[in-house]
Amino acid sequence: MISIFLSGCLGRMGQVITSLAHDSDDLRVVAGSDLNTNTDPGYPVYQAASECKEEFDVIIDFSNPAALPEIFALMRKSGKPAVICTTGLSDDLKSELSDISKQQAVFISANMSLGINILIHLAKQAAQILYPDFDLEIVEAHHKLKVDAPSGTALMIADELNNTLDNQLEYVYDRSSKREKRAQQELGLHAIRGGTIVGEHTVIFAGGEETLSIHHSAQSRDVFARGALAAAKFMNGKEAGMYSMKDLIGTINS
Repeated sequence: MISIFLSGCLGRMGQVITSLAHDSDDLRVVAGSDLNTNTDPGYPVYQAASECKEEFDVIIDFSNPAALPEIFALMRKSGKPAVICTTGLSDDLKSELSDISKQQAVFISANMSLGINILIHLAKQAAQILYPDFDLEIVEAHHKLKVDAPSGTALMIADELNNTLDNQLEYVYDRSSKREKRAQQELGLHAIRGGTIVGEHTVIFAGGEETLSIHHSAQSRDVFARGALAAAKFMNGKEAGMYSMKDLIGTINS
């Protein structure tokens, strides 16, 4: 049985993870942290994660960047591996995670969906063939309560494409402030917010006579929760280092 400390346990994703772990034969949430400690999910909930007294095997974090310093403190205190699913990390937070990974195992991904990572794989292949004859654009849509834009997943897709193309691309988030034609090296990132959209991402390759779109749509939050729990299983007992969905998918394929 793998025991989990769940950061952001009373949020929407935290509740889904708690429910799925409860129905699992080999996973259980033994403690968590959240700003709201008035709800009882069936395990102890701390406002400060570093105050956790329960023993656990893996940390799953689905909170927000402001909560990460407490998670980092718990990681250092426990020495346990962590699955970081929070998006919108600053360069300082990323740097601190990199430092922690030298001493213990850290898994980080802006999107825990298997499908979205296959989208990235396909988009990178297409970019290598089609760029610069085709223009690249990314459109993402999420529910109206999401606070960061563009999404962490859209930025992850953009970074993967840019790395594939030797960092030739220039990210453009807003074209309303300038009236000029699109530059070849631009990669436009567009955010839509409304209703209860779980998450949709489209990579567009626009050519002179044809357009190719690669699209992923998440139908429920379960897909991200299942990915996080799969990552928790994968990380249990792992040696120090930085891990990602590429490593997890590699174990599925092997």
